[in-house]
Amino acid sequence: MRALAIVHQLDSGPGVFGEALAAAGVELDAWLIAEGREPPADPPGYDVVFSFGGAMNVDDEDRHPWLSREKDLLRELLERGTPLIGVCLGAQLLSEAAGGAPGRASEPEIGWYEVEVTEAGERDPVIGPLAEGFEAFEWHGYECGLPPEALVLARSPVCAQAYRLGERAWGIQFHAEVSAADVAHWIESYHVDPDAVRLGIDPAVLGPATSGRIGAWNELGRGLCERFLAAVRGR
Repeated sequence: MRALAIVHQLDSGPGVFGEALAAAGVELDAWLIAEGREPPADPPGYDVVFSFGGAMNVDDEDRHPWLSREKDLLRELLERGTPLIGVCLGAQLLSEAAGGAPGRASEPEIGWYEVEVTEAGERDPVIGPLAEGFEAFEWHGYECGLPPEALVLARSPVCAQAYRLGERAWGIQFHAEVSAADVAHWIESYHVDPDAVRLGIDPAVLGPATSGRIGAWNELGRGLCERFLAAVRGR
């Protein structure tokens, strides 16, 4: 099995998903699309495709023209039935590719937030084991704005946190993939994010709180990725 990771910035890559893929014997290629590179191979030729997060917003095509290319690619992969999972920005891009309208959330979510698994989510092979809910690490100011056919699997008071399109594509708004090193860098560099500054994020508080939770959170992330692989292999 071969997987493609679409990476938008170096500190927002596969993280612990990469560990789960390696343990499952999956060959993983990373595509740094934001740096203008070509993919390692033809994207439709991969067995599964991941789209990860980034500091840019889903509607920033004027500053990041490659966003339009990625949306077109995700639309093509959806039409082909390629197994997909989008994370944060990737989940928003996937939603728009499916006809959704992602945009600014009513308020940012940065830090640890309670997420509730829906009744549909309880029956989902990827999200179901997380029922009835869990505490998730979030870092976003936009939400997915899902198309009508999307099945909402989990939500917070602010927005949908997980969804499924058909039987082979998932999106998650929370950062199940983030490694301890990457999340430490995000918190240390919080001041470059206007939403984080507006929320009054204090790295002296969020840093230690995250250090105490990240081990269990990474276990959850690896398990989620493993279930995604099992689900798409079974279908």
